[in-house]
Amino acid sequence: MKTEAAQALKSHKPLLRAKLWDRMKVNAELIAAIVCGVFIFLGWLLQRDGFEVSSILLFLLAFIIGGFAKAKEGIEATIANKELNVEMLMILAAIGSSIIGYWTEGAILIFIFALSGALETYTMNKSHKEISSLMELQPEEALRVTNGIEEHVNTSELMIGDLILVKPGERVPSDGKIIKGMTTIDEAAITGESIPVSKGKQDEVFAGTVNLNGSITVQITKPANETLFQKIIELVQSAQSEKAPSQLFIERFEGTYVKVVLVVVAMMMFLPHYLLNWSWVETFYRAMVLLVVASPCALVASIMPATLSAISNGARHGILFKGGVHLENLSHLQAIAFDKTGTLTNGKPEVTDFIVQKGFLNEDVLRIVASIESHSNHPLAKAIVVYAQEKLENNLIHPESIEDLPGWGVKAIIDQVEWKIGKAGFVKEEDAKQSAEKLAGEGKTVVFVQKAEKLVACIGLMDQVRKDTPLAVDRLKTQGIYTIMLTGDSTKTAKVISDASHVNEYIAECLPENKVEHVKQLKAKHGNVAMVGDGINDAPALATANLGIAMGGGTDVALETADIVLMTNDLPKISGAIHLSKRMNRIIKQNIIFSISIIILLITSNFLQVVDLPLGVIGHEGSTILVILNSLRLLK
Repeated sequence: MKTEAAQALKSHKPLLRAKLWDRMKVNAELIAAIVCGVFIFLGWLLQRDGFEVSSILLFLLAFIIGGFAKAKEGIEATIANKELNVEMLMILAAIGSSIIGYWTEGAILIFIFALSGALETYTMNKSHKEISSLMELQPEEALRVTNGIEEHVNTSELMIGDLILVKPGERVPSDGKIIKGMTTIDEAAITGESIPVSKGKQDEVFAGTVNLNGSITVQITKPANETLFQKIIELVQSAQSEKAPSQLFIERFEGTYVKVVLVVVAMMMFLPHYLLNWSWVETFYRAMVLLVVASPCALVASIMPATLSAISNGARHGILFKGGVHLENLSHLQAIAFDKTGTLTNGKPEVTDFIVQKGFLNEDVLRIVASIESHSNHPLAKAIVVYAQEKLENNLIHPESIEDLPGWGVKAIIDQVEWKIGKAGFVKEEDAKQSAEKLAGEGKTVVFVQKAEKLVACIGLMDQVRKDTPLAVDRLKTQGIYTIMLTGDSTKTAKVISDASHVNEYIAECLPENKVEHVKQLKAKHGNVAMVGDGINDAPALATANLGIAMGGGTDVALETADIVLMTNDLPKISGAIHLSKRMNRIIKQNIIFSISIIILLITSNFLQVVDLPLGVIGHEGSTILVILNSLRLLK
């Protein structure tokens, strides 16, 4: 046993070493900053005991280890942009401090600068990690059929023209068309419609949709690298690279500010000696202090760490922002327009009415219907079974035979009597029309039950409002946001849903092509408007609105078009996202005001010869760290 354990441990050592090395690479800047700090402390101890040469060597090591990453970053950016930056100012300040004998102060400057850089990197890595962890993979494998031989392959290996077998309950791995078989497909993630669609030969199926009740052979029409998962990868990359307007302004300001500081420092090296009778050492010393305290490190760090922390916070709570610009603009919203199906509603049917004809017992008919429908995977059937389970106490019975007719309904034999459950055309149509008129007028889907040749019941089903929808809408109202529902339903149905949702206004009988016009009108009326949707038909409106918000379970087109994605389909998170946006903007303002105040205070104190280099280093770099730590509060 010991030998087996030792062999197992030995086999895991390379993996452990690889993981340790990966973790060290991720935290390289922080490790370098800590080592730099250790060398500074040892150098200070040696300097205090009179070992000047040894202390200088340790300080040099601290300069190299702590400053390498920032120096490399600054030099590469200077070469690429042909413009000096904050990193170069810090390098010059540290070198200047060592020239006039202030090795400890110069090393501390490098250490604190390295530490602030490590904190920024930590914020970036945290943001990447939080967002990536929320992604849901599409099927990794597909069952490819080649010359009658089935083989499991990675979805990335699928080529256009390949044939794949999709069994009941499985997700379609890539877009294609059916060449064999019939089934019902749940396309709620693509179209936003809660009622599944019957599919047969030559019909298209889409990646991410669910095959409910029949095996189908699909011919691939699109490669797997165009799936929802790949789209979300692109969204994450976009979220990390796209900068908010305030960040872009600070970066433009930084280039001009650095040039001004260098000109003033150059003048400071000479003018005080002649105009104020300072010694050359004091003049150069004050120029170096100015170079340190005037650098806009804290100002530059005021926005990006806050933005990344907020993006990370949102991702951890199921809200994916495509970039800081959208997060920053979220707090300025005046109105939000909601698509109905799959957004305000559950996107799946529920039984609302169970009407039994005279002469039949409600419980007996419901038990037979549930017994038959329990053998089907169709969402309408599942809804009926769930309803029956809530109403009935006794066990279901077993039909003698069942025949499923895709697109129409199901036929069964119980006690040698034929029962039919399905569409109006599947039963006696005249009887069905009379019985269902009221239900259909309310916008409900109607399922008919026929015993032998007589209609015995009709069942009304409807996509119900999400439980959290009223809460979400009420929270938005308390934030001063006007809410509107856009739906293609009739006015009567729209009224019922809007009342249950608590929205301020609804627009009924709204065709997909009309949604864009309605959003434009809302923008003209309210100013900043967001659109929330989940289907292909919502994509144009999402693009037209000031901010597009997509439900995470929706179509990849909606996800690609939207600026913000609710990964968990949780509507109350919109209110939370707005609060997060306002909080981020407030913290950014705090950071900017604080950093500018510290710079002005330190520059003034330097001209008055009140602040020396150690205090200037601590004040300047300390303010940078405080600004970053203040930003990191957004992670909670």
